[in-house]
Amino acid sequence: MKKLLTVLLLVSVALTPMFAQGEQEAKEDETIVLRLADNQPIGYPTVIGDEKFAELVEEYSNGRIKVEVYPQATLGDEKSCIEQVQFGGIDFTRVSISPLASFNPLLNALQMPYLYRNPDHMWKVLNGEIGDYFLESMEDSGFVGLTYFDSGARSFYNTKKPIYTVADLAGMKIRVQESDLMMGLVEALGAAPTPMSYGDVYSALQTGVIDGAENNWPSYDSSNHYEVAKYYSIDQHTRVPEMIIASKTTMDKLSQEDQEIIKKAARDCQATQIQAWSDYAKKSEEKVRAAGCQINEITDQAEFAAAMEPLYEKMLSDEGKAWVEKIKAVK
Repeated sequence: MKKLLTVLLLVSVALTPMFAQGEQEAKEDETIVLRLADNQPIGYPTVIGDEKFAELVEEYSNGRIKVEVYPQATLGDEKSCIEQVQFGGIDFTRVSISPLASFNPLLNALQMPYLYRNPDHMWKVLNGEIGDYFLESMEDSGFVGLTYFDSGARSFYNTKKPIYTVADLAGMKIRVQESDLMMGLVEALGAAPTPMSYGDVYSALQTGVIDGAENNWPSYDSSNHYEVAKYYSIDQHTRVPEMIIASKTTMDKLSQEDQEIIKKAARDCQATQIQAWSDYAKKSEEKVRAAGCQINEITDQAEFAAAMEPLYEKMLSDEGKAWVEKIKAVK
């Protein structure tokens, strides 16, 4: 009997690593399903970028990792999704860096008014060492920065009149994202900043709760804000990059190999999103012009830029000011 027990014990010990290996292999073969939130509708350039990201993650992982994209604020508004990503309730979100700066104030250095000379200047910054540094800086806030998306240049639109000078904005109630910088920008121009969820803007414009808002061509179009706010004044006060962020909680649960798959897919989907943005912006501008919106371009931005000097001083730490100088120096 003792001999039999000894033999069984030896067999059990011998088989344990084999079972463990089998369990590990089975675990590695399991499909990992992750969720990505976006507040824009299907067909919008950022959602097209999200979908390309999901496609590449599945391709690079040979189908082992799937990313489900939830557009149109299905999982919550921007701020809610950022918070959910922070504690791991959602795995990824595509978000403007404006509300994200509330969690990482250093990001203000990437979105200060009248900072970038043109789109080429911005992309040299974001896809270079400066951009990489800011993506990495997100980890201190519980996020992993993955890539940047285009969101064009933001301009003012309203229900009352064209904007030509700073004085034209005086007293207007302008919707802004929940961002100290954007509230400060509007306040510096003499208007009244009104933070509000993106989904509430249409009715607020329609009912007079606000007089205007500020955004890019595609958002002005896809939100149908052009139907109720006919005056669009091209001042291009900011080029605010979008970012895909991952939950650090989620990423830490993945193997190093899977983390690299996700990071590579995020980098590689960027070109698709930028092209989608360019195509969409052109069509959006044509559409709102054809709809009879009154469009004017502010060619002299000097007065607007000068009004921003106190905002630069207020919003930027010494480190942020140093980064702004580095950004301006990029050729």
